[in-house]
Amino acid sequence: MSLKKTLTIAGSDASGGAGLEADLKAFEEHNTYGMAAVTVIATMDPDNNWNHGVYTLPIDVLKAQLKTAFSTGIDALKTGMLSTEEVIQTAGEAIAESGVKNVVIDPVMVCKGEDEVLNPGTVDAMIQYLIPNALVTTPNLFEAGQLAGTGTPKTIDELKTAAEKIHALGAKNVVIKGGRALQTDKAVDLFYDGEKFYLLETDKVETTYNHGAGCTFAASVTSNLANGLSVKEAVLEAKEFVAAGIKHGWKLNEFVGPVYHGAKPRLGAPEVTIKEI
Repeated sequence: MSLKKTLTIAGSDASGGAGLEADLKAFEEHNTYGMAAVTVIATMDPDNNWNHGVYTLPIDVLKAQLKTAFSTGIDALKTGMLSTEEVIQTAGEAIAESGVKNVVIDPVMVCKGEDEVLNPGTVDAMIQYLIPNALVTTPNLFEAGQLAGTGTPKTIDELKTAAEKIHALGAKNVVIKGGRALQTDKAVDLFYDGEKFYLLETDKVETTYNHGAGCTFAASVTSNLANGLSVKEAVLEAKEFVAAGIKHGWKLNEFVGPVYHGAKPRLGAPEVTIKEI
């Protein structure tokens, strides 16, 4: 048996719901062999309302991990939380040198529950070192607004404008994750392939148990690309996978509930529609 090899360059979430832990769960559920290069360790303080701590690993440690992983022959990779400009540059240069084509850039800028960029200089660094490597980039609404320089989009037309601007930065395909945050009847994401716009829609789920949804979506796209799906097919399946995970999200403790990564293969997925607009 031979499995496709997937890599996440991301932070560790000590609670297990997001970050590389979510990525590895998604990789496994998509029948790929997951590897991880750890950039930061994120902790949450149960005695202080689950406030986050972020501990960046030394650059030489990251470089050694990347050397190890890339030596095996990576079929697809994704990035997650890259907490400093130096980390972003290191990862971006390593990705470019690796020759890997199936690259998913998840431009993580904040921890869940936070509303400010983790490090303001990282946005410019992402634009310079990460986005040009992206076969697919998967920003949420806030991240899309930061990359596009437009402010957070609130309508479908504003999503389209942001997607065009991000594509112009070098990303070949852009998926802006609107989810249930937009004032629409459905949970909506926008997919732009440089020529056409598509809306991916599924029913909204009234839940707060969605920790790790963004990481899981990007990891699912990564796995699907490794397994030979087209970008459009990879994005559609990832939407189904994460929609199922959110629908069956569960309570970890009084502060957070993660998505259930095993939901789609075990419990089925909600219907997802895709239409050109």
